Amino acid sequence: MTITTNGITRNSSDTQSAAEASGPAWTGRIFTGSWTQASGGTIDVTAPATGEVLSTVGQASAADLDASVAAAKTAQKEWAALPYDRRAAVLRKASQLLAADPERITKWLVPESGSGIGKAMFEVSLLVSEFDETAALASQPYGELLRSVKPRLSLARRVPLGVVGVIAPFNFPAILALRSVAPALAVGNAVILKPDPRTPISGGYALAELLAEAGLPEGLFHVLPGGGDLGAALVAHPDVPCISFTGSTPAGRAIGEAAGPLLKRVHLELGGNSAFLVLPDADVDAAAAAGAWGSFLHQGQICMTTGRHIVHSSLADRYAQLLAEKAARLPVGDPTDPSNALGPLIDERQRDKVHGFVTESIAQGARLVAGGEYDGLFYRPTVLVDVPRSAPAYAEEVFGPVAPIVTYDTIDEAIELVNDSEYGLSVAIATGNPFAAFELAARIESGAVHINDVTVDDEAVIPFGGAKASGVGGRFGGSANLDTFCETQWITVQSDIERYPF
Repeated sequence: MTITTNGITRNSSDTQSAAEASGPAWTGRIFTGSWTQASGGTIDVTAPATGEVLSTVGQASAADLDASVAAAKTAQKEWAALPYDRRAAVLRKASQLLAADPERITKWLVPESGSGIGKAMFEVSLLVSEFDETAALASQPYGELLRSVKPRLSLARRVPLGVVGVIAPFNFPAILALRSVAPALAVGNAVILKPDPRTPISGGYALAELLAEAGLPEGLFHVLPGGGDLGAALVAHPDVPCISFTGSTPAGRAIGEAAGPLLKRVHLELGGNSAFLVLPDADVDAAAAAGAWGSFLHQGQICMTTGRHIVHSSLADRYAQLLAEKAARLPVGDPTDPSNALGPLIDERQRDKVHGFVTESIAQGARLVAGGEYDGLFYRPTVLVDVPRSAPAYAEEVFGPVAPIVTYDTIDEAIELVNDSEYGLSVAIATGNPFAAFELAARIESGAVHINDVTVDDEAVIPFGGAKASGVGGRFGGSANLDTFCETQWITVQSDIERYPF
């Protein structure tokens, strides 16, 4: 028996459920509501800590994408027509299943993305929160009554966009996919997800299995691993009116340039070089602990990582000493060992970029007080002082465990340093006077400002997003998702046909 979808003919034996598969359901396959043989070849998924091949997944082709979009477009109409509680029930069930068995995600997050066990558990807790919040999103008011100068009912309502394309990164692969996938589904869209090819399981297939088990109807969620060519095809596809991308600023610019002439709705959550401002009245010991967490968590591979430590000159020596001591004590190694705080960088290319930034910054005059070394993909937490503002470890997004420290003397100088970046994703302020810091926040160019906390922070209920080169388009989280993943439609109703002079 054969099945033809959008011009592609496959044997029915090419599609099988998880129960029927030999080994992992996704071996050589993509997810289209069921496990379907990929026509673009395969991708070996390797553990960055060991180089071990964890699994082999399917690589989607442009033809696979066309078939998935056609199926998603058909399934979306029925999904959007369902009562909201049917959509909410699927998301609530997914939350319950994951809360009861977090290992279904963590067992892939740890080896595949190099996540420490604690980081992986934290990421799963974010997934549970995201499912809960988006289940509630389905029942939120979806419109408003508007006043009109005419005797009529005038209202604006939010309607689903149709098929949403999601392109997700490797660093927090599960939550940075789900924060677009879940709200898009909640408000009645279908979703095509292209996970990073280095993390297709934790960033895609494990979520697909979870949602299928939770009762998501077939055809609404597709997971298509692939490289940049597949991402470009997804952006260009005429039946995908919305793209949600999380990744680097250069890649986001390319997506924006490609989508602009097509007049697509594009949501870009991009890079950062977040500042941690330590005011002179701060508790320096507590500030150094926060700074270490902000710079070194998940090897610094987070868009909100603290990339610049801006410390008052009266505290700088003590702060640098404490930060260096913390860096020296952190155990780095295979993340499957719970005694290791940090795991590997994702690949050799990223390691070489990080080390190049460190060595070039030292050549420009920065002084190394901790780290600056690596073994394989394991990069030691690194602290630099006397860092020139032009040095790449300070001026660029490093995406590694590197903490450059610069000093200031006046508040005006501090604010100028904080804002002197193309990025504007997250800023943290350590202070003994939080209300004075709250007033400073009005002078800071950033999508988020955290007073007496770290730059790395997010919750499912908040409108997450950046300013300047850190993002453009809609925000993710809470009721902001309604605007991000819906179109606004204006409707008027009158009792009689309006009379006009001709």
